[in-house]
Amino acid sequence: MNRSEYKWPYANESGMEEMVQSDVLVLGGGLSGCFAAIAAARKGLSVAIVEKGAIEKSGSAGTGFDHWESACTNPCSGVTAKEIAEAYVREQDWYSNGIAHYIECREGYDRLLDLESFGGKVRDTEDEFVGAEFRDENTKLMFAYDYKNKFTIRVWGSTFKPALYRELKKLGVKIYERTEATGLLVSSDSGGTVRGAGAMGMNVRTGKFYVFRAKSTVLAMSRPARVWLFDPDLTGLCEFRPMQSIGSGHAMGWRAGLEFTMMEKTVRAEFSAAGRSFPPYGAGNNHNTWYAATMVDARGVEIPYVDRDGRELKTVSERYYPAPGQKFFLKGGVIDNPKYEYRGPETLEFDELIKRGYQLPFYADLSRMPESERKVIWGMMIGEEAKTKIPIYQNYTDRGFDPSKHMLQSYGTGWQSANFLEQERQFFGAPGGVMHDWDLKTNVDGIYACGDQLYASDCAGFACATGYYAGRKASDYAKTVGLAEINSQDVQAEKERLYAPLYVRSEEGITWKELNSAISKAMQNYCGGVKCDSLLLEGLDLLKSFEKDIVPSLYAENPHDLMRTHEVMDILTVAQIVLHASLARKSSSQPLCFMRSDYPEIDPACDRKHIVLRQEDGKPVTREVPLDFFGDLEEEYEKRNQRYIREEAVHHE
Repeated sequence: MNRSEYKWPYANESGMEEMVQSDVLVLGGGLSGCFAAIAAARKGLSVAIVEKGAIEKSGSAGTGFDHWESACTNPCSGVTAKEIAEAYVREQDWYSNGIAHYIECREGYDRLLDLESFGGKVRDTEDEFVGAEFRDENTKLMFAYDYKNKFTIRVWGSTFKPALYRELKKLGVKIYERTEATGLLVSSDSGGTVRGAGAMGMNVRTGKFYVFRAKSTVLAMSRPARVWLFDPDLTGLCEFRPMQSIGSGHAMGWRAGLEFTMMEKTVRAEFSAAGRSFPPYGAGNNHNTWYAATMVDARGVEIPYVDRDGRELKTVSERYYPAPGQKFFLKGGVIDNPKYEYRGPETLEFDELIKRGYQLPFYADLSRMPESERKVIWGMMIGEEAKTKIPIYQNYTDRGFDPSKHMLQSYGTGWQSANFLEQERQFFGAPGGVMHDWDLKTNVDGIYACGDQLYASDCAGFACATGYYAGRKASDYAKTVGLAEINSQDVQAEKERLYAPLYVRSEEGITWKELNSAISKAMQNYCGGVKCDSLLLEGLDLLKSFEKDIVPSLYAENPHDLMRTHEVMDILTVAQIVLHASLARKSSSQPLCFMRSDYPEIDPACDRKHIVLRQEDGKPVTREVPLDFFGDLEEEYEKRNQRYIREEAVHHE
């Protein structure tokens, strides 16, 4: 069929507009957004949730995940929420989100129990792993990484999004799927006080425009992606996260005047970017999902594990226990009091291993592990982790891979699937995001944030716990206010911005893929591994030229292409935020993975602070915040959450 003969299968509603009103509006239907909506609905408020995809399988957890970190309050746990949350902060050298991490550690297991009550699979109810060292026989919970302290739980994450979707429908939440949120609405009173008034959006199949009015709004969208790496021919491999998860919430927040911090932090890309890598977790290694796989070299010689003190571990079991005198350690995230003296078999730093006589290539050899360990890594963890059930577990199995007989070669270092260049960056490992207070409220009244929208965000437990927390705080606020007035001029301007690419002739226009590629190349050139003022300013000028010269020439032929075009316009905004944040930090920093040739001093005491950034009248405005601004985590949390503490105590009796 010729392109000209193709008929778009959905109604054309690009000239239509619908107004939706609710007490609480949630933007994003991933884990955090679903839990924000559930928390608000449980408080008896009207709730609308807006999701670009289909909630049942959308977001970073839509295809599943294999473990739940920081379930510190589960009945088998040997650590407290305060211990683990403070470990996160210390490991990240205080460039960390103590508030959100404490919420994760204190409330994460509560959310896991919620998921179980909704129909998600949390325990080994079929007794598939009876007798395994990582299984608690009383609760049937299965633990990962630290078998002594038991605060990271192996889960069947592919069951969670369908369970959340069912619960949203049960609670009567108004669900707007296949609808992208594109802009926040703010309102100013006569005294100049600004508050959130809702948001705007567009149906990505019909082009219908929406105005969502609400008393409070929760931002629950993804962290940025495709800023440095993009391959127009391999779009599906451009990120570990889903194609549509690109940081639109960050761009919307920036345009509305929200504050951000740590946006200068980016790490060298690790995997799943621009077709350069092997599929995530599809190459043998021994980190995260594969921890603690037995590794061998080209001769079949086993690479030994050692503990924190350099003592060689003789058995597989020993790999999962702290060293003598070590309280705990955490894999799949950060490490408290690191277990390994040299980063050998865990991260496979080749230079060190070659010095010790090991020969390339290296392999993960599960056949040398006890059957239960082999089965839980390959059959469950690989089967449940994001994007692994079909392309890795099913595909490899169908082609004859048998972990009791075969090995998988390890490529790159550690859990990376390729060796990336220093200028190829990624928002990974506790990246920047929205700044907030103890209520997860932004600097704009009535607008809250959670999950990957927050700075120094983490994994699934983090998303669910902060989502529920933000939802209940947004609900408390919504009970005290009415609907704010919206500016009709703002609405009209957004409609014109969104639909403009439909009126550009294809033979004269530029596609979203071309602009995405241009942004990525610009960021590699001007905001790579080593930065300086002259490079960053050149980069800003170039991105501004893209806004002036390329954006007006973007064209789209249908609502789906229009959505992709909007995404890349947001990527362009995010790229500019990163450049502004990088210009604002006048020294280098190891914890922030931030190096400047013109300010080479590393982490001077005077610069150990959060640089908080927002836009005002089109220009960046900064302020400084101490790294320990959140205070004593347990004390500050309990000041603000006594009602929740009492309700959960009753619920668990």
